[in-house]
Order: sequence, then C-alpha cells, then structure tokens
Amino acid sequence: MEFCIRKDNRPYWLKKYATKLNRIYVRHFLKPQFKYLGKGGAYFKPRYIQVFGSNVTIDDYPTLIGASDANIQLTSWNIGEHKGEIIIGKYSLITPGVRIMAAEKIEIGDACMIAHGAYISDADWHGIYDRAKPVGTTKPVFIKDNVWIGDSTIICKGVTIGKNSIIGAGSVVTKDVDENCIYAGNPATFIKKLDKKEFNTRKDFFKDPKKLAYDFDMLDKYSLKDNSFFDWLKSLINPNNTH
Repeated sequence: MEFCIRKDNRPYWLKKYATKLNRIYVRHFLKPQFKYLGKGGAYFKPRYIQVFGSNVTIDDYPTLIGASDANIQLTSWNIGEHKGEIIIGKYSLITPGVRIMAAEKIEIGDACMIAHGAYISDADWHGIYDRAKPVGTTKPVFIKDNVWIGDSTIICKGVTIGKNSIIGAGSVVTKDVDENCIYAGNPATFIKKLDKKEFNTRKDFFKDPKKLAYDFDMLDKYSLKDNSFFDWLKSLINPNNTH
C-alpha cells in the first residue's frame, strides 16, 4: 500500500490570497471571541476553532490548527458562581481535536505543544451523586512552560505538570507530574527523567518572526512556482490523480 502527502496544487498568488482571507476571518470573527488573543499567530482552518465563554486568553505567536472532523474547542464556564478561565502562554501549538474546558482555572505556560485529541479539564462537569448538578467539583490545572502533551491524552482536574515534561500518547493524568520527566499510561506513571535541562523550544523557533515569515514565503514561492490555476482546478475535480 502506498501512502503520500497530498500536494498543494494552488499557484503561489492564490495561496497568498487565501492567506489574506484567513487573516481577515481571524481578525473579524475569531479574535473578538477571546478575552485576549496575541500577535503573530498562525491559524489553519480557523473556522474550525470554537470558543465558548468570555474568559479565554492566548498570548503571542500561537499556532492553532483546526480540522472539519476535529474542531479545537476552548470553553470557559462563566455561568452563576463559576468564573472559569483559560490562560495560554506564548508560542503555543494546539492541534486538531484539542478540547480545553475550565470552570475554575486552566493555566498553560509558554511554548507548550498539545497534540491531536487531547482533553484538559478542571471539573467533573456533573455532581457525583446529583447527576443533574452541572460542573460538580473543580480544581485548577497548571501546565508549566515547554510541556508536550501527547495524542489523545486526558489531563484531569487538580493536576500540575512541571516544565519541559512529556506526557505520552493516550495517557490519563490524575496526579502531579514532576518537571523534566516523561510520564505515560492510564493512570500516567513515571517513565524516565530527561537528561538535558536545556531545550530548543518553540520560543527559539520564533526568535526572529520577520525572518521566519520571509523564509516560509520563499519556501512557498519555490514549492508552488510550477503550479497553475488550471492544474489547481483539475486537482479539485479529480484529487486522486494529484500527489
């Protein structure tokens, strides 16, 4: 069986135009839903990024990737006595299917990466004995700088994850995680200590944003230079013949 990455068949000018439309959508439709949304963000398919509640903050240079079958959902429960808030630091990476739901507080540090389908919650969302009671017990969640949360991980209420740590895919984290460690499993347990204390982080990746934007633009010019508008139309009609 052959696998391949689908080629971007758009000509360079068309991709630039689509990028401008994307920015307009973010500025006029997505950004107003946040309490604060920082500068320099990259948003892929932003119409699949859903924000519920009035108390969601993301700092500068985030990368958010939506998908039609895996929406990003950021929910702050601001009803009655509950004043839920989500605070996400600089240089974050949030991928398709991530759900973050706060009825009290979820605070995520700088340069954190959250993989596909991860779920982070600070509440039970129902009473244990009174199943009709909304929210239930809440305890804040703190995820420190440069944490990598693996695919389909669940982070439960009351958990603190130390800086630089990695949570393995499919894990369920019910207790605190030390810094500079790998944890995995259900429930997540200690796997190993990370040897290095110095990391090349997403903060380093964005140390020169203007140069980074220029480099990506040059890459697009090179990789899309042979594409034509007619070929792009053909790829829409018969996508299986293009790679």
